[in-house]
Amino acid sequence: MQLSEQEIVRREKLDKLRALGINPYPADLFPVDIYSKDIKKNYEEGKKVVIAGRLMRKKIQGKASFAELQDAEGRIQIYFNRDEICTGEDKTLYNDVFKKLLDLGDFIGVEGELFKTQVGEISVMVRDFKLLSKALKPLPLPKTDAEGKTYDEFNDPELRYRQRYADLVVNPHVKEVFVKRTKLFNAMRSFFNEAGYFEVETPVLQPIAGGASARPFMTHHNSLDIPLYMRIANELYLKRLIVGGFDGVYEFSKNFRNEGMDRTHNPEFTAMEIYVAYKDYNWMMTFTENLLEHCAMAVNGTTDVVFGEHQVSFKAPFARVTMADAIKHFTGFDITGKNEDELRAAAKDMGIEVDDTMGKGKLIDEMFGEKCEGNYIQPTFITDYPKEMSPLCKEHRDNPELTERFELMICGKEVANAYSELNDPIDQRERFEAQLKLAERGDDEASNFIDEDFLRALEYGMPPTSGLGIGMDRLVMYLTNNQSIQEVLFFPQMRPEKKKIAVELTDNEKAILDILQKEAKMDIAALKNAAGLSGKGWDKGMKGLSKHNLIKVEVEGDVKNVVLQEV
Repeated sequence: MQLSEQEIVRREKLDKLRALGINPYPADLFPVDIYSKDIKKNYEEGKKVVIAGRLMRKKIQGKASFAELQDAEGRIQIYFNRDEICTGEDKTLYNDVFKKLLDLGDFIGVEGELFKTQVGEISVMVRDFKLLSKALKPLPLPKTDAEGKTYDEFNDPELRYRQRYADLVVNPHVKEVFVKRTKLFNAMRSFFNEAGYFEVETPVLQPIAGGASARPFMTHHNSLDIPLYMRIANELYLKRLIVGGFDGVYEFSKNFRNEGMDRTHNPEFTAMEIYVAYKDYNWMMTFTENLLEHCAMAVNGTTDVVFGEHQVSFKAPFARVTMADAIKHFTGFDITGKNEDELRAAAKDMGIEVDDTMGKGKLIDEMFGEKCEGNYIQPTFITDYPKEMSPLCKEHRDNPELTERFELMICGKEVANAYSELNDPIDQRERFEAQLKLAERGDDEASNFIDEDFLRALEYGMPPTSGLGIGMDRLVMYLTNNQSIQEVLFFPQMRPEKKKIAVELTDNEKAILDILQKEAKMDIAALKNAAGLSGKGWDKGMKGLSKHNLIKVEVEGDVKNVVLQEV
């Protein structure tokens, strides 16, 4: 590991602290009794306080200095006076420890008294302080010049997502997104609990990836010697509990789908699913709009939110539009009663890319997704989906070609999905078998398993039930005005981090390294030819890279290869 100059200096300070008998990582409790936010909210002149946090600013003025401490609730100014801290002859704690050996980012604990400066800023007069943790890497703190302009902000998305720990420290507004995320989960839980429904847990590792149409992640259980799948949905397990006698169950589940990543999809995501006995999808629509109105108020104190260029109202009730009416409205084509060939031909006429693996459900889904979905900005229930699109949903009571299903669209994206649940085991088996045929045709999202245990559960009898699933990450996006799912996940999935070179390279060294980073290992003659350097430039470049331990030359018979070293 190659250290920067600042990292080397901080390690030297670490040694000096230890030489003074100061443990830079003490194990004992520090008795914090208040947060910065509470100090400002309930200020009392002269009140004794004990606080702790990161040192985020230092302004040294000889025998007296100001600094800023950041704790979990905000920041507060702290005032260091040498003679107040070091009452005896030994001034080491102030002159050496505070002034020379503490760095921005270090955690310190402070005991002191509250006062206001001449300009009225609430501050803590430090009577004693203690180093609680030495930071060996400098924080990527922004800088502000005399004119108030800010430079070097930590705002590169890739760096922020990879180093969320640093992002949360230097960009305090990011923390507020995750505070609101927790408020949302708590509000939803309280809504369900007050209705008398039970929060439960179901397996993450499943012998059959069921409950949705998606490509799963596979793993293997060594002891049982069987394949297992990370869950794509928890639906079938929650329904088993309804069979078992619960009238209402819900779960916030981590689901995993081995599919593409974009601004609204992450391979690991959080869904909420709830199932309530003796209800149907009409009841669930009303329940859902009341739930989301309650959640919006709990998170933001209002039912109106801004998302990008749109103002969205979560005030109930929401609009309701059938799938057929939506497609007819935006395309002029009526899907009612059409067979697969007619749907495929219509999709092609609309300019939608189709293939032979697509059945009726997939073709209709593509039509809606391409031509309709993006037009629904305000919360809108799209209802009455064709049977082929909903293998777990009850047949519509008025039209056997449809199902009793709705999806909630907001700002052109699906946020919630709900059914009058299919509880006819014979019909359910036929739907599973239809999915098998689609899988055999090449539809990699269609289920290629029949869950015999779930069918057995249905044969014991499941009462009329309505179920609802909500994509929690996407809902957080809307309630916090974030356009990317990565902004509402603490640790979104990322590609492997590229190796970074921590040394300054010459142009000749860069020319050689740029080529070698693509190949990792290359014949020395071919590398020289590709670099296009003069003989002198080549020699200097190779010597510099060797000196930095970035390359080595390996001889295999008559061949010399240049190998990129791990850094």
